[in-house]
Amino acid sequence: MAELIFFSGTMDCGKSTLALQMDYNHRARGRGGVRFSRNDRAGESRISSRLGLETDAVEVLDSTDFWEEVMLRRTQGRRVDYLICDEAQFYTPEQVEQLAKVVDEIDVDVFAFGITADFRTRLFPGSQRLIELADRVQVLQVEALCWCGRRATHNARTVDGVMVTEGAQVVVGDVDMVVEAAVPEAGHVPVVGYETLCRRHFMRRVTAHGASLMAQQDQLLPFDVDACLWHGSGGPGEGRGIHGQGSKG
Repeated sequence: MAELIFFSGTMDCGKSTLALQMDYNHRARGRGGVRFSRNDRAGESRISSRLGLETDAVEVLDSTDFWEEVMLRRTQGRRVDYLICDEAQFYTPEQVEQLAKVVDEIDVDVFAFGITADFRTRLFPGSQRLIELADRVQVLQVEALCWCGRRATHNARTVDGVMVTEGAQVVVGDVDMVVEAAVPEAGHVPVVGYETLCRRHFMRRVTAHGASLMAQQDQLLPFDVDACLWHGSGGPGEGRGIHGQGSKG
């Protein structure tokens, strides 16, 4: 029986690596499949892993219809036994329903990979629909880590090194970026990045950069105070001129 399986986790926990490995395993057993992705860090029509693995894929657009994609290939005599759907958080709810239809009506396995919640801790529409419809939801066991060493549970967005909690839901950025927080200058283009944090430091808005600055100033980490009160945390009254510059999260 075909299944719709949603593999979820934070950034940096190996979702794309697993997607590529599963595709390899199924192809090695003679199964035919199609790889899909959207807004991959390597560019359009790619699936890439931070380990350096990368391959081609079909870019998912708002107009993409998965039912039509599968039926077109089958009418052309191409074998389609499974779909690899990376960055599935960016799919529309209607596209997730199309994936469910592909599973139920023509027995095609669908393996979807994506982030559950955005940098504001709100569910992506695509991820929400996957949770509602998937036969199984599996949280990846390779845990991303917060700078403090605890398990990372949240994706934080930073602008010029300062954590923000407002802005567009999807803006391109990556966890590999290291940006020094600075006072924006005339003509300066804000740099968007991402960082995985444990819940404690996400709620207190303490990023690795912020913790480093506080350590340099011989200050204790604000476990007993609201980190939003710390100058540079991006809390109330700070960063309001740049909070609209979001990132892929």
